[in-house]
Amino acid sequence: MTDLSAIRAFLNKDHHEFAAELDRYCLRELHTLPEPADDDQGRVQARELLDWMGHAGWLQTIADGDLRQLCLLRQRVAAASPLADAVVALQGLAITPILLADNEEMISAWVEPAVRGAAMGAFAMSEPGAGSDVGAIGTTAVRDGDEYVINGTKTFISNAGIADFYVVFASTDPDAGTRGLTLFVLAAATPGLEFVGPQIMSSPHPLGDIAFHDCRIPVACRLGDEGGGIKLGLRTLDRLRASVGAAACGMATRALDEAIAHVRTREQFGQPLAEFQLVQDKLARMYVELSAAELLVYRAAWEKDQGAERITLEAATAKAGATEAAQRVIDSAVQLLGGRGVLATNIVDRMYRSVRALRIYEGTTEIQHLTIARLLLAGAAASVEADAGNDTSDSE
Repeated sequence: MTDLSAIRAFLNKDHHEFAAELDRYCLRELHTLPEPADDDQGRVQARELLDWMGHAGWLQTIADGDLRQLCLLRQRVAAASPLADAVVALQGLAITPILLADNEEMISAWVEPAVRGAAMGAFAMSEPGAGSDVGAIGTTAVRDGDEYVINGTKTFISNAGIADFYVVFASTDPDAGTRGLTLFVLAAATPGLEFVGPQIMSSPHPLGDIAFHDCRIPVACRLGDEGGGIKLGLRTLDRLRASVGAAACGMATRALDEAIAHVRTREQFGQPLAEFQLVQDKLARMYVELSAAELLVYRAAWEKDQGAERITLEAATAKAGATEAAQRVIDSAVQLLGGRGVLATNIVDRMYRSVRALRIYEGTTEIQHLTIARLLLAGAAASVEADAGNDTSDSE
């Protein structure tokens, strides 16, 4: 399974023990799990995976607050089953804002069963007219006494139709843009909450549209203050983005392992492919890119675990760097496998289809680049101002 040598400096003894135990679990329960044949089977398997991982205790990692451990979990699970990783990712996105808001009622109602695998969550932000531009969210939440009335639609929602609860972004002040967004938790059984239908991905993953028709929920289902949704959402993504990079590294690791096994046994022109220098060069480049990606991911996670309030720059760098590198590594693995690499039944093809989405969700690579540049420029401006303030030269 995953080699820890590149990231050893960022881990402690507990992490190594956790990874070893997780390796055994993944090899036993997930590694040979077949890819679902269609969307319906994918939805059934996702619920099964939730139950298995919850009962085994792995989902507790999401709530424990050790980001390096969560990255280790996603990296190993993704290498074994991209769908299992999606289950972990969505539980994280649904649980984390509830924990950050410290809403005891919602923690009791949803977080505790979620980490046991008894409740599946979903994170409902995207809309037909609002993707990266969250200020364009049109779903509304209107206060009516001790309740809110929610109306609107959401699209590209993972776990739509199979989730037990949804963490929903809605506008409580449409004129305020992002500052008017508020987060709510809605049970899937809420009257007026409709699963409109599935959206089919190339790699089986429960995705779909949902709609809200005069959904009434208690004020206690609000997370944080009115207008505080964007801050809560950004804090959630700030924490979890590095783990997206970890999942990408896991998929790339599996692809590299499969490529190495293939070139050592596949013979062409009288010798194994591994004997050709062009093949060796490609393998070396894949390993270098993967190792660099891992370092970006675990540096970000280490910073958070050391008590950093925000790791926006580190997390954006990790997600952008690792997901883009993983795409290149997996593409190279497909090339090395030749015709076998594009067979739908081959694990490398599955990784190729699965990793593509990681460059989009939780903020596209382009959005991460904008974030990185903004922070770099802000830091440069602050440095210039500081230098000007510390200038002790004689100006008279």
